[in-house]
Amino acid sequence: MAMQDPRFLPLVLHRLPEVGPVTYSCLIEHFGSAESVLSQSRHQLEPLLKPSTLQAIVDFQHNQEASSIAQQVLKDLEWLDAQPNAHVLKLGDAEYPALLSQTPKPPPILFVRGDLACLNLPQLAIVGSRNPSGGGAENAHRFAQYLAANGFAITSGLALGVDAAAHEGALMAQGKTVAVMGTGIDKIYPARHRSLAQTIVEAGGALVSEFPLGTGAQAAHFPQRNRIISGLSWGVLVVEAAIQSGSLITAKAALQQNREVFAIPGSIHNPLARGCHQLIRQGATLVETAADIVEQLDGMLSYQRQALVQSQRKRTLKSKITIIANNVDIMPAKLEQDITGLSLGEQQLIKAMGFDPVTIDELIERTDGSVGSLMAQLVGLEIKGFVQQIGAGYQRV
Repeated sequence: MAMQDPRFLPLVLHRLPEVGPVTYSCLIEHFGSAESVLSQSRHQLEPLLKPSTLQAIVDFQHNQEASSIAQQVLKDLEWLDAQPNAHVLKLGDAEYPALLSQTPKPPPILFVRGDLACLNLPQLAIVGSRNPSGGGAENAHRFAQYLAANGFAITSGLALGVDAAAHEGALMAQGKTVAVMGTGIDKIYPARHRSLAQTIVEAGGALVSEFPLGTGAQAAHFPQRNRIISGLSWGVLVVEAAIQSGSLITAKAALQQNREVFAIPGSIHNPLARGCHQLIRQGATLVETAADIVEQLDGMLSYQRQALVQSQRKRTLKSKITIIANNVDIMPAKLEQDITGLSLGEQQLIKAMGFDPVTIDELIERTDGSVGSLMAQLVGLEIKGFVQQIGAGYQRV
C-alpha cells in the first residue's frame, strides 16, 4: 500500500546512505525517476554508487517494504501524515519555491512545516552572529520588522542571536517569516527555540529543511543549508559577522546565485563588524536603514511584477480564446477561474477588495488582518498578476 504513495519512492531514494542532493539529482537526471533508479540492476548502478548505497538498494529490491530503509520511510510518512501542515516538495512540483529552483544544485527534496504559499512570497534573508552585540540584535529586529511590514517575508536560520531577532522582528510586524533548518523539521535546534518555531508556523510562516526527518544537529549541515536561505531570497542582509563565519558563507552563496547582498557597517573597534566591512569592500551594498533595502529592491520587484503580470495575461487570453472557440460564455467566470490556484487567505483577500481601488486601512477593516500580513499577501498577489498598485491603494487586475 505504501508503495502507491507518490512520496514513498522519492523518500526511499532520498534516505539512501551516501546520497546527497547532487547524487540524488544526478540519478534522477540519468534514469528519469526514483522508481526507475530503484529498479535498476546492480550492474547498471555499480559504476555510479558507493558500496553502502548499492547494498541498501539491493536490500530494498529484495525485501521491499520490509527492508530497513523502507521501514524508516514508513515512519517518516506516519509522522508527516500526523502533522496537518507538514509537506514534502520535490523539485518540479508546482509548490516548490520558484526562486530556489533556479539556483545551481537546488535541493531535490524539501520538507516543509507551515504555509507553502509563503515560500513564493518575496523574501529577504537576514543573517549574522550567534552572539551579536546589543546594537546588532536590535538592528536585526528593527530591520526585519520594517521589511515585514512592507511586504517581505523574512528568511533566516532559526539560530541564536541575529537569526532569532530577525524572526521575532517579522512576527512583531505580524508578517511572514521562514526558518531554514540544519536539522530535520521534527528536530528543533537549538532546543530553546521550540516555542519560536511553533509561533512561526502558527503565524503563517514555515519551517524548511532538506534533511530527512530525525536528522540531528551536525556541523557540516549548517553551511549546506545556507545556500537555501539565500536561494529562497531576493537579497541577503548581513547584520554582524566575524571574518570567518557562516554569515559570510551565506553571502558568498547569495553572490553565486546572483542575489543582492546588503551589509550594515559598524564600529572599527567591533570585531563583529569586520565581516560586514569586508563584504562592503567586495561590493555589497552599504545600508543604514531598512528603507535603503526596500528602495534598492523596488526595481527588481517592479520588473518581476511586470513579467509575471504579462505572463498571467497571456495565460488568461489563451484560456479565453480556447473557451470562445468552444462557444462558452466566459465573461462572468474569469474571477473564479483565476483565483482557484491561490491560497485560501489570498482568495479571501481578493474577494474583500471588491472591484474598486481600496486602501490598506480599508482592507484592515474588511479583513481584520494586520498590516504586515496584508502587505505580504498584496505584494505576492501583485507579483502573480492578480492585483496592481494604484496610488496609495490596490485594485484587482
